[in-house]
Amino acid sequence: MDLSTSTKSSVLVVEDDQFLGELITTKLTKEGFNVHLATNGTEGLDQVQTVKPDIVLLDIIMPEMDGFEVLKNIRSLSDPKVSQTPVIVLSNLGQESNIERALALGANDFLVKSNFTTDEITQKVRGVLAKSS
Repeated sequence: MDLSTSTKSSVLVVEDDQFLGELITTKLTKEGFNVHLATNGTEGLDQVQTVKPDIVLLDIIMPEMDGFEVLKNIRSLSDPKVSQTPVIVLSNLGQESNIERALALGANDFLVKSNFTTDEITQKVRGVLAKSS
């Protein structure tokens, strides 16, 4: 995937940790993506329907609505542009059962927060977008 494609791609980051949300947003913006940030599950679900991003980076443990519920709601929406949006789950919940649950609910990939760098997030976003196009 070339940079011209990522320039046109929009990413919705749903993350309640302000520092991490800003870190991911800054990195992806520098890489040419159009980035939107939501700080809780309810806001994230609203933005996925209004922004219609090309991909979502979704935290699991958040106020108002957890990431599992957000993902379940995204996949059940009637608009295929939204319901089929690729989702990468970001979480400290690295247990196999949580990874399996996220993938069973329709996540395209899963990253454990303590184990990734912003470069890896960028690579993962590009990889998932390339597979979905």
